[in-house]
Amino acid sequence: MTYAQEALETEQKMTDDERFSMIISILGAASLFQRDKRIPEGVPMSAGYTPGVPRLGIPALRMSDASLGVTNPGYRPEDKGATALPASIVVGSGFNPQLAREGGSVLGREARIRGFNVMLAGGVNLARDVRNGRNFEYYSEDPLLSAVLGAEAVNGIQGEGVISTLKHYSLNCNETNRHWLDAIIDPAAHRESDLLAFQIAIERSQPGSIMSGYNKINGEYAGGNNYLLNDVLKGAWGYEGWVMSDWGATPNWDFALKGLDQESGVQLDMMMWQVEPFTEPLRKAYAEGKLPKERLFDMVRRILHSIYTIGIDKWGPAPKVDMAKHNEVALETARQGIVLLKNQGVLPLSTDKPLKIAVIGGYAQLGVPTGTGSSAVLPVGGYAAVIPIGGPGIVGNLRNLYLMPSSPLAELEKLLPRAQIEFDPGQTPAEAALLARRSDVVIVFGIRVEGEGFDLPDLTLPWGQDAIIDTVASLNPNTIVVLETGNPVAMPWRDKVKAIVQAWYPGQAGGQAIAEVLTGKVNPSGRLPITFPKSLAQTPRPELPGLGTPWGTPTTIRYDEGAEVGYRWFAKKDEKPLFAFGHGLSYTSFAYSDLNVSGGETITASFTITNTGKYAGADVPQLYLTDAPAEKRMRLLGFERVQLSPGESKRVTITADPRLLACFDVGKQQWRINEGNYVVSLSRSADAPIEKMEARLSGRFFGW
Repeated sequence: MTYAQEALETEQKMTDDERFSMIISILGAASLFQRDKRIPEGVPMSAGYTPGVPRLGIPALRMSDASLGVTNPGYRPEDKGATALPASIVVGSGFNPQLAREGGSVLGREARIRGFNVMLAGGVNLARDVRNGRNFEYYSEDPLLSAVLGAEAVNGIQGEGVISTLKHYSLNCNETNRHWLDAIIDPAAHRESDLLAFQIAIERSQPGSIMSGYNKINGEYAGGNNYLLNDVLKGAWGYEGWVMSDWGATPNWDFALKGLDQESGVQLDMMMWQVEPFTEPLRKAYAEGKLPKERLFDMVRRILHSIYTIGIDKWGPAPKVDMAKHNEVALETARQGIVLLKNQGVLPLSTDKPLKIAVIGGYAQLGVPTGTGSSAVLPVGGYAAVIPIGGPGIVGNLRNLYLMPSSPLAELEKLLPRAQIEFDPGQTPAEAALLARRSDVVIVFGIRVEGEGFDLPDLTLPWGQDAIIDTVASLNPNTIVVLETGNPVAMPWRDKVKAIVQAWYPGQAGGQAIAEVLTGKVNPSGRLPITFPKSLAQTPRPELPGLGTPWGTPTTIRYDEGAEVGYRWFAKKDEKPLFAFGHGLSYTSFAYSDLNVSGGETITASFTITNTGKYAGADVPQLYLTDAPAEKRMRLLGFERVQLSPGESKRVTITADPRLLACFDVGKQQWRINEGNYVVSLSRSADAPIEKMEARLSGRFFGW
């Protein structure tokens, strides 16, 4: 019997009351709500609860936010913490699918010991705007990289017998008035960018559920978008799982007719729209014949199909969890995701010299920051500090500076026993200058709070940190800047400092990873998964629509760049960014040779990479399409993370997914490759080609 047949047989035995109970989830008691009476006593609180049907062996669905670990925003006081993984953008910087899968396995195992069987993980939205408050929860600006990493995270979670989502389908690319935001995009460009990320990720992982976004797409809400949910996701792609809404993103019952299978966090819909659409309104529509029986049955069967496919109905005892090993995954993810942006000989720091080192700012004496909102994870033992900030909207009370208890200062002191290290909090330029003047080396930590519900007004560092960096760098030529942010940063001081390290939000072991990179214990190998512009003037929208308007203001954002997201936009406009997608330095050097490229139905490239330096290290060679027949088009076709000892070589072969070489034909609803010559580049980053070659492709239509 197939899983589809099993789902059909079970659903046919259900009553309508049981069916309707499965198509909603109820938010557990937290800061916003009291305990809902629909959640039985003894059920631990979490982001969502859906009752099961014990007589048919259907388990209750218990859901947790999980982008960066199993979250606990006030739900369960008895839960003393989970592994706080680095942000997804750190995984993106690592360009390492295997490590993405290991992080997913951590999530799955830690979910199991808490009884959670659905993880709200797997954010593959593209970083279209460098001000988006949630970019740290996503992997990159590129559909291939995002899809490959997102799929492996899902595979890791579901490999532990826990359902994973992919989210937020689609174009959840800005937080400003997100419930009232209409994202306008050309349908073909949508298929070649954000939707391609979802399509490839779904093919590679078959997630149990897809979570829709808050926003509208071309005038229709994501959760009630017939074209995206029925025509594309369930139709063209043949997706068999269920579509859940985001929390508070279902204003109308007719979303069920347009492809939404489950309303999530019904109390938030009551708060937002004064209705729980999939409870009484949907029952009324069903009784009146407006909701066909077959549609209700299909909604339930899709949920059952995922329950049976992933096996959450067959759980035995939870597997044992080794928190020390999970910490190692968090640490290794941070190590591989830290990006060395600039280095003029000051790094790595010498561990055998009695250096006078100033560490300034960023609460480095306490820990490392993380993003805010539904993704924030309480680490074991609690935060080093929580500094309230606040803001408008229903998530404003979640906007805090959370510090993970992994102090970069303490870790540097361990690795630099001969150094004299002093700390200054970085309160004012004048105060920081006093320590900078009498130090051999200065390490300034720049931090920024980013999170759900808020976009950035610009790319500066808050609290006067840019002025502090500028002052310190003017006084001390050996100034190193370590950035802990979720997005690119404006760098008015870039030319004054000797080194710049992008550490992002590096998780519970982030302080250790930062110290290891600065001292050379770890050779940096991260590569930027998002382009750093020189200024917002280089981006498709120098001014963000709706920014600064009151919460609840209808907002329209036109993604006129279409499929040309990030590095693709810079290539199209022939603009040089501050730091390019794929950029990252190492303490060793790598050489490429013997490039061979072949065509036909797709492009295959082979080349040899050699570590020509003195240190072992990892490189990430990247293959790009740079020109197509009659047009300039840039696309990442493939990449591979390669670890090499000094003098060691490896032969690498990359075969491109043909969709990355194609255009989407809306009329035929198929992909189209035009016959002709295509130019590909073996590159160190999007703006650092090493060698280009041409290959001829045959013209054809294919796929969906």
